[in-house]
This record gives sequence, C-alpha cells and structure tokens, in this order.
Amino acid sequence: MNRIEDYALIGDCEGAALVSREGSIDWLCLPRFDSAACCAALLGTPENGRWLLAPAEPVVRTTRRYHDDTLILETDHETASGLVTVIDFMPVGPGAGEANDLVRLVIGRRGRVAMRTDIVLRFDYGRTVPWVRREKGGYVAIAGPDTLHLASDVSLHGENMHTVGEFTIAEGERRSFTITWHPSHEIRVTALDPWKTLDATTEWWRAWASKCTYEGRWREAVMRSLITLKALTYTPTGGIVAAPTTSLPEAIGGVRNWDYRFCWVRDATFTLVALMANGFIEEARSWREWLLRAVAGMPSQVQIMYGIAGERRLPEMLLPWLPGYEGSAPVRIGNAASDQFQLDIFGELADALHHARRVGLDHAEVGWQLQLRLLEHLESVWNEPDDGIWEVRGGRRHFTHSKVIAWVAFDRAVRDIEQLGLEGPAQRWRETADRIHAEICEKGFDDARNTFVQHYGGRGVDASLLLLPIVGFLPIDDPRITGTIKAIEQDLLRDGLVYRYAHEDEVDGLPPGEGAFVLCTYWLADVYAMQGRREEAEAIFEHMLSLTNDLGLLAEEYCPRLGRQLGNFPQAFSHIGLVSTAKRLSTLDPAPEGVRQQD
Repeated sequence: MNRIEDYALIGDCEGAALVSREGSIDWLCLPRFDSAACCAALLGTPENGRWLLAPAEPVVRTTRRYHDDTLILETDHETASGLVTVIDFMPVGPGAGEANDLVRLVIGRRGRVAMRTDIVLRFDYGRTVPWVRREKGGYVAIAGPDTLHLASDVSLHGENMHTVGEFTIAEGERRSFTITWHPSHEIRVTALDPWKTLDATTEWWRAWASKCTYEGRWREAVMRSLITLKALTYTPTGGIVAAPTTSLPEAIGGVRNWDYRFCWVRDATFTLVALMANGFIEEARSWREWLLRAVAGMPSQVQIMYGIAGERRLPEMLLPWLPGYEGSAPVRIGNAASDQFQLDIFGELADALHHARRVGLDHAEVGWQLQLRLLEHLESVWNEPDDGIWEVRGGRRHFTHSKVIAWVAFDRAVRDIEQLGLEGPAQRWRETADRIHAEICEKGFDDARNTFVQHYGGRGVDASLLLLPIVGFLPIDDPRITGTIKAIEQDLLRDGLVYRYAHEDEVDGLPPGEGAFVLCTYWLADVYAMQGRREEAEAIFEHMLSLTNDLGLLAEEYCPRLGRQLGNFPQAFSHIGLVSTAKRLSTLDPAPEGVRQQD
C-alpha cells in the first residue's frame, strides 16, 4: 500500500486523479470531483479499479516532478536497460476538447525499456465491472450512465477482466494512451490528439500561473500550492472542493474517514482570500457567483457546505465493499456534517467579500443584499451554541472561535459601510459586535490560566484560538493573547507541530493516532511573526516545507509518530496555510487590519 504522500494529483478543474510513484492511477473521478470513482484502488485493492503504466522490469530509481508551473506530471523510471518518462495529465483550456479526458504519454529517453499497462476499470467506486468491447483504435467500457473510451497506439487485449498491453520503448520513441468519459446515452465526441493537447494544456497552465503576483523567497512552494488550489476549483460553477478524495483516514485504522469532495463555505473562503492576495481575481469573481447561487433562499437555511454546483442534500452513506485505506473503515460518500450549524461561516463569508471589495472586485449589489439578509439572521442566532469549526459530532457548545468569527461578520460589514458607502445599519451592528466581543472576553476566557478556552465553561484550549489576533479580535501584544499562545504551546504543540485540540481519550496529551493539523501549525507561525518572533516563525515554515511530499503536496494532517501524512489529499486547508504564511513572512508589516484596542 502506498503512503498518502506517495501520490501525485492531476486534474482538469472538473475532476481529478491520484497517481502513485509506481505509475498506478488508484483514484479517478470523472467527470466531476464528486462522481463515483471508476478507479478506487486507493480505498481497496487493484480489483476495485486502477490503471498501471510502468516498466515490466525492475526499476532502479524513480523520480518525478511537475512540468514548470503546470499540473502536468512527469515521472522518470530508470531500469538496468534504460530510462523512460511517463507524462500524466488531464487536458484543460481551449485545446482540451469537448469531453473529460486523461492522457498518459510514454517517451523513451535512453536504451530500451520493456513496459506493461494493466487497466482495471470498475465503475461506482470499484463495485461494477463494465461491459468492455473492442473498437477501432482501442476499447469502450460501459456500465449504467458511464462510458469510457480507451484509445492507444499500443496493442491491447483482454485478460481476466483486465485490459493489458506489453510494449518496448526505445530512445526517441513515443506512445500514447487516452481515456475519455462521456454519458453512456450520448454519442462519442471527437478523439483528441494527445501530443497537441499536451502543448495546449501546458500553455494554459503557464498563462494562468503568470498572473501570480507573489515574488517572495518561497515562490516555488507558493506557486505549487496555488496551482493545487486552482486544481480544486470546479470551473463550470466556481465552487471549490476541500479535497479531491474521500475517506483517507485522520488515524490509520480509525473511523474518522470523511468525504471532502464538497464545497465548505469556510474552506472555499480561505482559498478565495489566498488566491486574491496573490493576483487571481477571476477565481474570486467566479466563487462569489457560485456562493450567491448556492446560499440563495432563506438565511436560516444556509449550510456549512454544498455540492460543487450548489447542491444542498449531501446524504452520507457507507460503501461496505471497500475495505478502506490500510483497513480504515468505513468508507463514506456524502457528508452528514452538511446538516450542522456552524456560526463561523457567516463571518468567513463576510470577511471574504470584504477582501474581495478591497482588491477591487466589482461591487455586486445582489451580493451586498445577500450579506445584509445573512447578518440580520446572525443577529438572532449568534448567542446560540453550535457544532464548531472541527465538526465534532458530540453535541453543540458555545465555541469561542465560533463567537469570534460571528464578531468578524459584523465588524467587516460595518467597515464596508463606513469605508465604501454601502447602505446598512452600521451603528446597530457595531453595538452588536461590541456585545459579542464583551461576552467572549467574559465567558470564553479562563482567568486562572490566563487563556481563552475552546468553549464557554471549559478549561482546554483549541488551535483555532490562534486566529483571534489574526482576524483582529485583540492586539497581538494583549496579555490575554500572549497567555493563549502560551497555553496552546503547552497543550497542543508537539515536535514543532500543532494539534487541533485534546481528545478525552488522549495519550500523553495528544489525540490517539490522529496527526497534527497542518493549517493550525501555519497559524502558529503567523502569530509568531506578528509577535516579532520571526526566526521561530520561519523555522516552523521551513519545517512544514520539509514535510511536503517530493511534489510539494500536503494532506490534512501530519503524524510525527508515524512520520507520514494523514487525511484527505491534497487538502485545500493545508495549501492555504502555506500560501498565507509565506505571504505574511514576505510582508514587512504583518499586523492585521483593524485590530481592536485592549479592553
């Protein structure tokens, strides 16, 4: 079984695939991120679907990279008889054609290398064996609503419900494979030219990356993270998924295995701010339009997450035929957390729209009207308990972080009214913000420990409290903030990494089996920078860079005990942290806008 970090991401800003270091596509969802996977070996076995393309002889060394500022994967396999390069990508841009495709190219670099491909297509998350028939230039696989066309200039044949092929590639020779998806009731679209499509896709990614305004010392890592975030954007609607996978575990062998192929308002908002801050304004505009469509309706029915086209019903179900990644069952699709109540999404949304207006995104009247309605609703519910940022399925509480971000919602709205001339009840909302602020300082603070706490009445801390100075709730030098940072260092910082919170069944102060949360560690680097502890901040940042895989990708968590990444992969939250912290460390004045004075 490959480690999570052994995989590479390829995608076309609509669907995605994970490619192992050995050359096996073990996860493939077409035509959308949330489509039923036709390769699901990641969560099971090769018989649940995979596409292997690799040398048929022992490999001495494998190296891989993305081609320049693109999502085009190049993998070099060296054997005793030669060197071969496999190029994997999903076409995107004007030259991508009408369908959803995945292209695999083989180039002989040195000597002669014997190659083998083993294609196992299994629709509906590895459950359904398709009907496969030969056609001119390849094969077609069909089952229910899905059709995949396989074209290649390599001779293929059926073997035990697999499609296989063997060939030898010599220096200077080239071979190609293409899979094309379309609905089974429609006529096949025109086949593409894989080599011309490679050039077109390369140019599209380069043109997109050229918009980046970040020129700091960590540009390579930042650019890779921005490309990853772009790859998680669903172009047809503007929605942004949290990750392209489901059920990669937060603890090996555990049950905290969730489907992240949806659009969390919070995650998408953080992604939006990271993209806007580095010159990608069009994504902000597309996301705003997605948001307006998704949340349209009664403010009381706003959800924490939606489908990538704005779907509201995301029922959670189990797939018992899949054993799970390294036995981490159950495998889930859908997400019951969509029914949770989380106060902070109102503030995240208001903060994102606030930033969008600051960078010059055209004012959308309907956007402001929606924000007004949402804040009117928030006025009546901010003092209720909620499920919190970490979606703990253990009952609602008055989470301190949730209240703080509710304060952000009113604070940012008032600023937009005062600074941009928008119409709204500024005085009333400033009074509401002050009331929330006062309550948090009274009920969310433990005088004995000199720290803010995870929830009212509690004594434990939560890594999300690191956001208090970042969002401007209190100045970074406020004694209460200093005390909170110290408490988080004491309770949640281990091996230079930050855990989200302590579990009731914790071992040595750490969650059993769960890794440290990558984004939370970046938050600690942010507050260190704000405190003037720049060397410590940079040390954390450099340490986090060392934990990315060889392609610069990050999962949701990292476990220092196991020395490996955990959780869905690659994770938008993690790459947001990398981009945002790099930006902060590259900026001379790291102080947030509008920090309140000490009460």
